[in-house]
Amino acid sequence: MSEKTSVAVLVSGGGSNMVALVDSMLQDGAHPGHPCLVLSNNADAGGLAKAAERGIATAVVDHRPFGPDRAAFEAELIKPILDAGAEVVCLAGFMRVLTAGFVSQFEGRMLNIHPSLLPKYKGLHTHARALEAGDAKHGCSVHEVTPLLDDGPVLGQAEVPILPGDTPDQLASRVLVQEHRLYPLVLSRFLRGERAPVYLD
Repeated sequence: MSEKTSVAVLVSGGGSNMVALVDSMLQDGAHPGHPCLVLSNNADAGGLAKAAERGIATAVVDHRPFGPDRAAFEAELIKPILDAGAEVVCLAGFMRVLTAGFVSQFEGRMLNIHPSLLPKYKGLHTHARALEAGDAKHGCSVHEVTPLLDDGPVLGQAEVPILPGDTPDQLASRVLVQEHRLYPLVLSRFLRGERAPVYLD
């Protein structure tokens, strides 16, 4: 079997999608990926402790000292990624918008999970927006990251029905279950060179 691909995962909070990703890599001996780094812009991110418990290297680059200078922040952010030898980057609840300058350095090698059925509801508050629109279904998408927000090629989607009386939080919790199924599957396929979208329900 060929050498595993080194994967860095970027988080800002609890890191539940990160856990789904790294556990799939650590527990499946045939998985083509290996988690080499979990990186956060928030020193208090719960995902850092979960990564450390799994023996994964962690790093923090706080965005706040850089103020509005995103380029300066990203110049520091990329250092631990390169130092770790990451070949692929997965965004898993990383709550900073990355500039074209950063994204271009990982063109074709960066994935993100977004809580909507793209191209619907790019950006924030996706669950509330789906409810306000009266949609019958909602879900999540894994896509390649491009300089345009939530705009890259979709590699996979999972749907959930919207139920009568759903609140944004209730809908979000059901979508999150699907995120944890979808993201590891798409990453594994992506690392094997499979780019055709996969759809779960």
